[in-house]
Amino acid sequence: MNIATPPARINCSEEEWRIRCDLAALYRLVAHHRMTDFIYTHISARVPGPEHHFLINKYGVLFHEMRASDLVKIDLNGNVVEDEPESKPVNAAGFTIHSALHMAREDAFCVVHTHTAAGIAVSAQKHGLLPISQHALKFYGHLAYHGYEGIALDLDERERLVADIGSHKAMILRNHGLLVTGRTIPEAFNMIYYLERACQAQVAALAGGAELVLPPEEVRLKTAAQFNGSTPEENEAKLAHFEWSWPTALRLIEGDKIDWRT
Repeated sequence: MNIATPPARINCSEEEWRIRCDLAALYRLVAHHRMTDFIYTHISARVPGPEHHFLINKYGVLFHEMRASDLVKIDLNGNVVEDEPESKPVNAAGFTIHSALHMAREDAFCVVHTHTAAGIAVSAQKHGLLPISQHALKFYGHLAYHGYEGIALDLDERERLVADIGSHKAMILRNHGLLVTGRTIPEAFNMIYYLERACQAQVAALAGGAELVLPPEEVRLKTAAQFNGSTPEENEAKLAHFEWSWPTALRLIEGDKIDWRT
């Protein structure tokens, strides 16, 4: 199936259709890895153009059944900017969180927010994410925190979200869940997958009740640098790796009864 050709019922460019297909696939992958919260939480991606419009889920569609045509294009004021807007509601809290990052960060092409049991548990722990696993060390020195302010319906919270995340790509929302950004959709998938796995490992380790072993500081810093890179060449290599592994991830959902590329 040629994913670069949008169906006649969807009025968008071929480039936007490719983004829609990848974003719908990311929703399916989040469902596959059990990171959903019924119809709540959200994933967004920016579409081409100077307006900074972005795509987000149509409210009420389950993540495992998301299709490219189910995604809703909205502007930075929360207005639906496509045909029949009344038939495509969006989550108000999702708009607040995602518009904040799409407005402020050019590199935040894709934004993922989850409410998993492990993510919420770690968000409620005063010490936050501990450097006790290789997965967690990916985020060592590269993780922000944002205090809970209630359901994200107040637009003035956007300024504090942006201030708290700073230049990081990942943030723990206290008493709430996880948030990551990616320069591409494959990078965003990698970020949320490993942050979630790090939280799962921490919850399991703490549940055991035994004394934890923490790597020495120099090992923590070395591992974080290995994961994140420190030069433009290393950063480009990381992006290339995410693109290379993306088709592998897509094979996990190839057998879905309803194709996400529709």
